[in-house]
Amino acid sequence: MPYVASDHTKKYDSEALRARIPGWGVDSDPADRPSHPRERLDPEATGAHWEFPPLQEPRAGRERSIEHEMLTPVFGTAQPLHGVSGAIRRFAYDRYSEGRTAHWMLLVLGDRVDAVTEHVKSLASRRPDDPITESGVLSELGHHPLSSRFGRRRADVKHSWLDPIIVVGPWVLVGVVAVRTIAKIARR
Repeated sequence: MPYVASDHTKKYDSEALRARIPGWGVDSDPADRPSHPRERLDPEATGAHWEFPPLQEPRAGRERSIEHEMLTPVFGTAQPLHGVSGAIRRFAYDRYSEGRTAHWMLLVLGDRVDAVTEHVKSLASRRPDDPITESGVLSELGHHPLSSRFGRRRADVKHSWLDPIIVVGPWVLVGVVAVRTIAKIARR
C-alpha cells in the first residue's frame, strides 16, 4: 500500500506479470538495483517516523488516476472541476493511465478550454482583461529590455517573438470576428 513506511511486499504473481509485460521485473533481484547496497528498510535509523494520516473526507467527482486504488490521504479542493474543461479532465483520469500521452494531452486540452472560457467570460464582463498592463509588457521598458536579453544566454530569447502573438493574438481574433459579425448584420 502506498503512503506508509513499510516493507513493500509483492501481492502479485511475478511469472504472470513477466509473461504479460515485456521487460517486467528486471530489477526484482536486489543485486540488479543501482541502490541495492544502500537500500534498507529501517525507518528509525533514518529518522522517518511518518504514519498513515487520517483520510480527508472525499467529495463526489474527485479525480483519481486509474493506477491508484485510492485517493491520496490529503488532496486539494480549492479548484473543483467544472464545465467542459472539467468533463475533459474527468475523461482523462477515468480512461487513461498517467503513463499514457493521451492522459496528459487531454489535461492540457482541458486547461486550454478553461483558458478560452475565462477569456470569453472576461470579454462579456464589465471589466475585461487588459493584455497590455496585465502581461507586464509596459514594465519591460524601464528594466533594460535589450541588454537583459542579449549576451546573457537566456533560454526565453528563442521564443520571445511568440509572446506578442500569444498575448495579443486572441484579442485580435475576437476583434476581427466581432467586426465581421457586425458588418454582416449591418448589410442585412
